[in-house]
Amino acid sequence: MSQIKGPAIFLAQFMGDEAPFNSLPNITAWAKELGYKGVQIPAWDTRLMDLKRAAESKTYCDELKGQTNGLVITELASHLLGQLVASHPAYDELFDGFAAPEVRGNPKARAQWATAQMKLVIKASKNLGLTVSPSFTGALLWPMMYPWPQRPAGLVEEGFKELAKRWKPIFDYADKNGVDIAFELHPGEDLHDGCTFERMLAASGNHPRLAINYDPSHFILQCMDYVGFIDTYGPYIKAFHVKDAEYRPSAKAGVYGGYENWTERPGRFRSLGDGQVDFKQVFSRLTAAGYSNWAVLEWECVFKDAAQGAAEGAPFIQSMLIDVPTKAFDDFAGGATDAKRNRRVLGLD
Repeated sequence: MSQIKGPAIFLAQFMGDEAPFNSLPNITAWAKELGYKGVQIPAWDTRLMDLKRAAESKTYCDELKGQTNGLVITELASHLLGQLVASHPAYDELFDGFAAPEVRGNPKARAQWATAQMKLVIKASKNLGLTVSPSFTGALLWPMMYPWPQRPAGLVEEGFKELAKRWKPIFDYADKNGVDIAFELHPGEDLHDGCTFERMLAASGNHPRLAINYDPSHFILQCMDYVGFIDTYGPYIKAFHVKDAEYRPSAKAGVYGGYENWTERPGRFRSLGDGQVDFKQVFSRLTAAGYSNWAVLEWECVFKDAAQGAAEGAPFIQSMLIDVPTKAFDDFAGGATDAKRNRRVLGLD
């Protein structure tokens, strides 16, 4: 039996206003037909669920589970809500579209609204019997990502201090409800790699609910060792987006992309199997690290249609799942413990 559960699919990129992508019963019927066993729900999409009602009513959450055609709800994703907990003023107008109309144009009110929304996600997750929500941290420091002009001394530390301050009430509420907040380490967010995760860990006092949503595609685009990352941060990985990417060195642009569109950038997201992620190693190392939650397809590809990517995703993930051994491969050559014999073998007696 596989330690990692799957295949599952993140519904955000597939939602639409036409059937079968316009409601939870319709889209889960479609996903089931493709071979998926679970769905990750974007908590902000009202076509799928009423977040406030889910936070207030376990009965409603039971009704939601009854609309999934037998598929498991794996997690409530909260990326667009977490994004607004902390946002640099440079992005105010662009991110206002993620917020409720009544708080747009008011960054302080928007952040308070986002914090309240995250608490709804946490309570709704508990009511659904879920233990983790993948999310974004938001970004106070991202405009200062490259150190030119030179960053003032203490700026980064102050930024992470404020980020941790804003997230602490959410973490504490998550702790009371038994839910981890698994940040997707993503360019554009203040937490985008191992170093920034460690900064947040330190600033939050090693809060027990601070976790990672592992997505190797974002590490490919940053030219990181995405397999070694698992060995380093395995205990913090509580959620997993299965997404492929490629980085093809260019004479014209680098990891920042030259303001080119996605098809022209050296780093591009691809459908599973079309990029450079070594998923056999990824699934192997996650299994070795003890990861036992869901493997969830997140589809983003610049060349392939979403329907084809989704159809190919379920069997691809299924083929990567590892049935963990029931006994060691060399058991046949072993023997019972014999202390006296061990001393003789060592030449001690």
